[in-house]
Amino acid sequence: MSTTKTTETTGTTGMTGTTDTQVLVIGAGPTGLLLAGDLAAAGIAVTLVERRPPGLANMTRAFGVHARTLEQLDARDLADELLTTGTTLDSAKLFGRLDLDLTRLPSRFNHLLVTPQYEVERLLERRAVTAGVTFRYGTELRGLRQDADTVTAEFTDADGAPLTLTARHLVGADGVRSTVRTTLGLPFPGGSVIRSLVLADVRLTEEPADSFSVSGSGDTFAFLAPFGDGWYRVMGWSRTRQVADTEPVDLDEVREITRRALGTDLGMHDARWISRFHSDERQTPAYRVGRVFLAGDAAHVHSPAGGQGMNTGLQDAANLSWKLTAVLRGDTPTPEALLDSYQSERHPVGATVLRTSGALVRLAMAHTPLTRTARSLAARFLGAVRPASARAMSMISGIGIAYAPPTGSRRPAGRRAPDLRLREGRLYELLRAGEFVLIAPEGKPPALPETAPVSPERLVRATWTDPTRRTAVLVRPDGYVHWTSR
Repeated sequence: MSTTKTTETTGTTGMTGTTDTQVLVIGAGPTGLLLAGDLAAAGIAVTLVERRPPGLANMTRAFGVHARTLEQLDARDLADELLTTGTTLDSAKLFGRLDLDLTRLPSRFNHLLVTPQYEVERLLERRAVTAGVTFRYGTELRGLRQDADTVTAEFTDADGAPLTLTARHLVGADGVRSTVRTTLGLPFPGGSVIRSLVLADVRLTEEPADSFSVSGSGDTFAFLAPFGDGWYRVMGWSRTRQVADTEPVDLDEVREITRRALGTDLGMHDARWISRFHSDERQTPAYRVGRVFLAGDAAHVHSPAGGQGMNTGLQDAANLSWKLTAVLRGDTPTPEALLDSYQSERHPVGATVLRTSGALVRLAMAHTPLTRTARSLAARFLGAVRPASARAMSMISGIGIAYAPPTGSRRPAGRRAPDLRLREGRLYELLRAGEFVLIAPEGKPPALPETAPVSPERLVRATWTDPTRRTAVLVRPDGYVHWTSR
């Protein structure tokens, strides 16, 4: 039984109470690590609980980090270091017909970074430890309950003993089989979109013609991407080999699928990891139930097409962390509305990712003459119509994601803030303080709207480099515009 208590005031009720921690985060994957690190860096007491023992290698499916996620990591001073762990791709070739030029993305990170998920986790874990997150590895959630002021969670600790922890809020970032979601009784509607996918990390004897390739033959498809250190990630699927996830998979099967889809297996050898899995499309209807929130795969899961899974979870965390911080520090006059905005902003994004990734994987699986013709026409259209391909790239990369403007505000409120050059430095360097950034002309700053969820004492103030600009812009800690002056 936990005995150490902390006392704090919650902005949600204005009441003071005794808890073990302010926020409990369940799941130490990328989503949970980023969220916990953000909260701890803001001075919030956080306990992160993970079922796995410490140091267990996490060889996982995620391998691509998109532009918007790199921007979020840049705002945490992690992006440049992460770039050294993999390789950047400036383009992607799809189905032998469509070349997507990622250099056209309006971002400092106008590329796709190919790096294993465990490299992302390594940096986020180091940041969380430095910020003061309390880790409890080898600890499994058994149940939870909540009242008007607290959440109480029951665990089994690493020694098999019962453990009880209380908090102001709890976040379930515990994956597709989320115990938090199950305990809340939330449905997870959807189904399997593709079965018997094979994954492997391999070395190649021959250099591929394209850095990133996706292609299919009708009954197979495969993609290949380099990590930059001599290892390649290959994923493949065969309509004629539909078996359970528990069926063994070897390198010969991966080679055969790759040869049929890409025309060659490039002499792949020395696989360090091979796995078989299936992919679901599911989304829970509620990301918030009282004081409990869901993020990442606990809230939504979809096909690996487009590589958006880990990226979407990280952006869930970036959206939620500053809102919990503002509420727990008492910085917002409308705490319930602010917490509800996590659902209203992120649930539609999750639904969009389900649609886009599902469409991509169905194009890859096309095998009838009609569906293959539709795939060919779609590729030609995107290749010929530049605005259409730019729109597709902006959504997959996350650059084009926007939220509804807050009540009483106007566009560009709700849109991603570009990495503006200001007198004090780049905007995303200023966002590393974890606070709102107010950009204004030199002189007396404008009055903020009364509903702004920020304490004026914590604002980071910045100045336009162009002295003729007379407007002011308030940027949220997650890099989205909250408000602009007229």
